[in-house]
Amino acid sequence: MAVWDLSVTVEDLGPDSAPVKISVTSDLHIGGVVYKLVEQTNLKKDWSDHALWWEQKQQWLLKTSWTLEKCGVHADARLIFTPQHKLLRVLNIRHPEELSLLQPVEEKKKKKEQDSSEELYDLTQVPISAGSVQLLTNGIPAHFTDSPKNEAVYKMLSISLPSPTPESIVKLYRPASVVDKTHLHTRWLDSSRSLMQQGIQENDKLWLRFKYYTFHDMDPKYDGVRMTQLYEQARWAILLEDIDCTEEEMMLCGALQYHIGKLSMDQDKVSPCQGMDDLEMALKSLEVKMEGESNSTDILDNMTAPELNGYLKIFRPKRLTLKGYKQYWCKFQDTSISYYKNKEDCYGEPIQQLNLKGCEVAPEVNVGAQKFCIKLLIPAPEGMNEIYLRCEDEKQYSRWMAGCKLASKCLTLLDSSYESEVKNIQTFLSMQRCNSSASTAQTDDTINTQSLVSPRYQKKYKPKQLTPRILEAYQNVAQLSLTSAILKFLQIWQALPDFGISYFMVRFKGSRKDEVLGIANNRLIRIDLGVGDVVKTWRYNNMRQWNVNWDIRQVAIEFDGNINIAFSCVNADCKVVHEYIGGYIFMSTRSIQQNETLNEELFHKLTGGHDAL
Repeated sequence: MAVWDLSVTVEDLGPDSAPVKISVTSDLHIGGVVYKLVEQTNLKKDWSDHALWWEQKQQWLLKTSWTLEKCGVHADARLIFTPQHKLLRVLNIRHPEELSLLQPVEEKKKKKEQDSSEELYDLTQVPISAGSVQLLTNGIPAHFTDSPKNEAVYKMLSISLPSPTPESIVKLYRPASVVDKTHLHTRWLDSSRSLMQQGIQENDKLWLRFKYYTFHDMDPKYDGVRMTQLYEQARWAILLEDIDCTEEEMMLCGALQYHIGKLSMDQDKVSPCQGMDDLEMALKSLEVKMEGESNSTDILDNMTAPELNGYLKIFRPKRLTLKGYKQYWCKFQDTSISYYKNKEDCYGEPIQQLNLKGCEVAPEVNVGAQKFCIKLLIPAPEGMNEIYLRCEDEKQYSRWMAGCKLASKCLTLLDSSYESEVKNIQTFLSMQRCNSSASTAQTDDTINTQSLVSPRYQKKYKPKQLTPRILEAYQNVAQLSLTSAILKFLQIWQALPDFGISYFMVRFKGSRKDEVLGIANNRLIRIDLGVGDVVKTWRYNNMRQWNVNWDIRQVAIEFDGNINIAFSCVNADCKVVHEYIGGYIFMSTRSIQQNETLNEELFHKLTGGHDAL
């Protein structure tokens, strides 16, 4: 058999070294190629982690018994002999299954604009804690305390960054529509494939982000880094308008950012355990639970759930109609709202009963204008019925809004989280009230308010108009500790209508137009691309099975009630959508009672698709 030369780049010889040429035949197996390379380099070291990487094919040649001919390798192949595992600078964060790696959005830079110098922190010397329970030393995880350098790394990770300048916010990429948001989520890396298989090289920059919005077992005592990184992700989502919020919510978020920034600057006074008191309620509402989880005991299940009764104004928007709100006597029981013409009729048949299981719930609130409305999108055979409930005051709104939220998750007013949900809503509303005692001692120069709001409000208001608004909101949060302020910011983020939804452009089977699929922690959402309205929702707890036809790249899902849907992805690989659905199903299997050891086999089985098999 003919002998020919094969050129292989050996990384350990240095970046400037020429490729190593070895004489081979087509029937030489991969293991023989590796043996010849090691002999020719004449380097004495452990080569056990090294393998051949085929650059053109973006794949590893790991089957050492296969011949070059069987692998399809010819003389023009560009092969690299390199370690399979390399250092990746990530953080030792609890519940890493909630995170993933994302390719950053390419920023347009002017020719004259030079890259700003970044302060780099080397995490390679930080030891990883061996056990699932972290040991603390003076409130810091013990594995960060073995040197001043590692303590500095911990401070960098666990303390919020200063507020960005308004100019830097404007320069960053902001999605202008739901279509733009679909492009962002196409950039997630495949968790089943290696980085090099996905074109990632050494010194490439990746974003580490929370991909799954199910923050399990959040504990400020151990999760300082996790909370701070989550806060940074939430803050930038609001500043870059990745998620919509009202003007009052933006001012409150700005006030919390200002407060968190002030406390973070004084690093000597900040204790990692500060604000540990009275956090049980906050943590309970912070954790986003999967549908169907309930803490109710058998005794509670046999009890009769409490009712909510009262006059509400109801509005059902229809095209070509000018009819507004009309008052009805409403009764909230179990997971349904029944409404009657008046209180005296409540013992008869209702005008209509609204079943809230699986509905979409969104606030329509303006505290200053005393507007307290609840927007409901209720599943129906023909799509989603839109209904607005207008409450009389904050107290009534808080109780009905909490009930609607629980009912959408198939939980009743008897659930143990109901009262805490009411309290959190009331606290949130109180923070948005104008405080007449707001300090006027501070001037425009003492607070850069435009760095605390999104570009939309930077354009709408001048600094002298923004400052009093944010300082008014600040008076309602000024007494919070750093930990409590971060938790409160995360709660506000979670309460926003579009929280936790990842968008993808898809084409449903049988349809001739592109639509948007929203993937949340407990449901799938079909969105009309033309008007942005929710067309239909499907809950995971009604899902019987899902599978992917990898040949035609189509996702098919079967739900209870003989409901079947199928779609193909337009601007993303269907593997990304499959991984999202499988990931959320996996998250629902976690419980605080379980051992903290991650079931990696189950995770990859649910998210890996054909790669996992």
